[in-house]
Amino acid sequence: MRHTPTGGAGSSGTASSDRKPMSIGTVLNVLREEFPEVTISKIRFLEAEGLVEPQRTPSGYRKFTAADVERLASVLRMQRDHYLPLKVIKEHLDALERGEQVQLPAPAAPRDLVEGVSDPDEERPTAARVGRAELLAATEVDEAALADWESYGLIVPHEDGGYDIEAVTVAKLVADLGRFGLEPRHLRAVKAAAEREAGLVEQVVAPLRRHRNPQTRAHAEATARELATLSVRLHAALLQSALRIRLP
Repeated sequence: MRHTPTGGAGSSGTASSDRKPMSIGTVLNVLREEFPEVTISKIRFLEAEGLVEPQRTPSGYRKFTAADVERLASVLRMQRDHYLPLKVIKEHLDALERGEQVQLPAPAAPRDLVEGVSDPDEERPTAARVGRAELLAATEVDEAALADWESYGLIVPHEDGGYDIEAVTVAKLVADLGRFGLEPRHLRAVKAAAEREAGLVEQVVAPLRRHRNPQTRAHAEATARELATLSVRLHAALLQSALRIRLP
């Protein structure tokens, strides 16, 4: 499927007026006029996710049309301005290409869009923070179990005694793993790995968060979510690969 220019996300002529196919380096330079934080890796990622489909030369080099570049710009705008996950963005652009009249969803709070990290069908409290009693009720564990998890750093309360909403998911998963005989001490390596991955994400987004442009700072949150999703997928793939080697 070849993409045609789309105007639903606020086309502003980002694509070059030169209709000759462009290399990925040229595309990067064009996009950076509006999106200074974009990288070649980002463009390749969007291609891998099916957001754009550049032509390929016989040697395998990507060649982007002006329509491809404008589509990429539309994707980046929707991420920056509406905090939309890529799946929703793709559905929106595909609908526009079919000639359908569609509207963008209302902008969502960044913490509601950790795509691929938590189960979207999971029932959980809607507040950003929960108290200790709420956490115990949501996870159906007792005080002793929660205290044990806290002693190993798997669940970390704030100074006021409250917990981030993610603590509910963590607690449920720790409880599920416990039914297979995995104790909190066994999970310290998983916790340490997650903290290292969070450090890598922070290294990438820190320059964006320090940017003067508030839209660039907001885009840092979308970038962090995207990196978190990729990290989770990579971890799952590596785990499955390791299991196939050990348990053929």
